Amino acid sequence: ESCRMEVACAGNLVADIFADPIAALPAAGQLGLTERFLFGAGGCATNVAACLRRLGRAAKVLGKVGDDVFGNLVIEDLKRLGIDASSVSRSRTHPTSGTVIINVIGEERRYIHCIGANADFSFSDIDCLALNGARALYLGGYMAMPRSGAEDLIELFREAKNRSLTTILDVVIPLGQSVSPEQVAAMLAYTDVFLPNDDEAYALTGLREPRAQAGYLARMNPDCCVVVTQGRRGALAQRKDDVIQVGTYAVEALDESGSGDAFAAGFITGVLQGWSLENTLRFASAVGASCT
Repeated sequence: ESCRMEVACAGNLVADIFADPIAALPAAGQLGLTERFLFGAGGCATNVAACLRRLGRAAKVLGKVGDDVFGNLVIEDLKRLGIDASSVSRSRTHPTSGTVIINVIGEERRYIHCIGANADFSFSDIDCLALNGARALYLGGYMAMPRSGAEDLIELFREAKNRSLTTILDVVIPLGQSVSPEQVAAMLAYTDVFLPNDDEAYALTGLREPRAQAGYLARMNPDCCVVVTQGRRGALAQRKDDVIQVGTYAVEALDESGSGDAFAAGFITGVLQGWSLENTLRFASAVGASCT
């Protein structure tokens, strides 16, 4: 295992507080009990970096936390996970982003989220020297960080391409947010691997079928590999004329938090290893399933 930093993971950093699964949500005025609460550093950048470390890859995180207790905890947790946190900056105006994740047995998870310092994170917070020596740059949570727009993305990815890094982009598109074709084209101009899920791809393309979504996005940058994840229905990837579809692996899912980020880490690993698109996609799917 090499200690040389291979992947820089930029994007949103979150203090996650998980409640163990409960039988039902308490009614107004009632007290509900859970076995325990778990704290962990989360967000796309953290989750991908942590998963890369488990896969034997050295990773660094680029992001922003508040100047508060939760910010201290996030940085300490990054260090515990073996992630280089030296490029994490502090916001003077925003608290650390946080999410409370409520698990009710047999139901979809519920989230209470504070965007916090992720709203204060932009290209100007990144020292591009932090990219030196890396082989890949992953940006996660794009479109959910209000100060990081298309110009920031282009500037950051251009810096990465100048250093011969592979660029990987993952988006989080708030419900109901529409995106113009011009915005999509700008996003993909310097992107080597694009990783939307099928809901996000619908917001970007207006198309429902994953194959049509991938084709539409791939035409905007023929050099970009477009990967559309579809949850329990598997994943589809298109690179030039090569289209690969894979299914999922059967696991007993306890909590699916971070499975999309784990998928991304698996895909990045395949890219770094130089595997075929099909092997990379199958491995990513397996890593995503193992996270649950």
